[in-house]
Amino acid sequence: MLPGTGVQPPASLGQLSRQPATSRRGYQVQKVHLMLRGAFGRLPGMRGYSQYCPIAQAAEVLTERWTLLVLRELVFRGHRFNDIRRGVPLMSQSLLAKRLRDLEAARLIERRVQPNGGTEYHLTEAGLALKPLISQIGDWGKQWLRRTLTQDQLDAGVLMWDIRGCVDPRSLPPGRTVVQVEFTDLPEPKKYWWLVNENDEVDLCLKDPGFEVALYLVTDLRTLTEVWMGDVSLTRAMEEGTLEVYGRAEIRRCLRSWLQLSPFAGIRRRDTR
Repeated sequence: MLPGTGVQPPASLGQLSRQPATSRRGYQVQKVHLMLRGAFGRLPGMRGYSQYCPIAQAAEVLTERWTLLVLRELVFRGHRFNDIRRGVPLMSQSLLAKRLRDLEAARLIERRVQPNGGTEYHLTEAGLALKPLISQIGDWGKQWLRRTLTQDQLDAGVLMWDIRGCVDPRSLPPGRTVVQVEFTDLPEPKKYWWLVNENDEVDLCLKDPGFEVALYLVTDLRTLTEVWMGDVSLTRAMEEGTLEVYGRAEIRRCLRSWLQLSPFAGIRRRDTR
């Protein structure tokens, strides 16, 4: 038993007697520290820094691959497993499930069973406290790191899921309003997307929902991404013809208020040359 801890030492700690006397005390202190961190703080499988610094301790939880993007989805978009996964399509289901378990173990999120038997993931008080930090990371990335988009950074699924989470259906007339987006540079099945606005909610469809379309947006993936991120204004894209808008006049007039841009669209990039 380790004095003052109430914790039984691991078997390997008993081998300290074989260490040189000059290093035994330092080695013992390090082993006790690691063991206590494993028992009372660090998540299973996470590689730690073995420091008391709160930045190091936060990094142990937040800097695992994909973790910040999972938190981004929980902060800005969905609560269901499949909704979160649509925002991180290159992340495997098994890894996403593991990251959610890790975040739950760190008490940053909690699972809530819904009346229909489904499960939702919600940020705890500690998780909600990360919201301004995640927003500031996005601001910093847009301002100092982001440059011309490369082809591998363009993803129609991620873009449309982002847009779906930010459009304002309340700006449209009452009833159902369907907006169809056509990417002229993409093949099937990612060429056409439908946003169904109804009862202040928005559904994203990759297959034709079968309803009358009130507004058509015809563009290429890069243009709509640049408009969404605030790199190119909606007016400029329409004037240059890279974004064409067709449909009922009253719906066209609602386009600017309906198409809310990325939370980072207003951040201007710095020239670091």
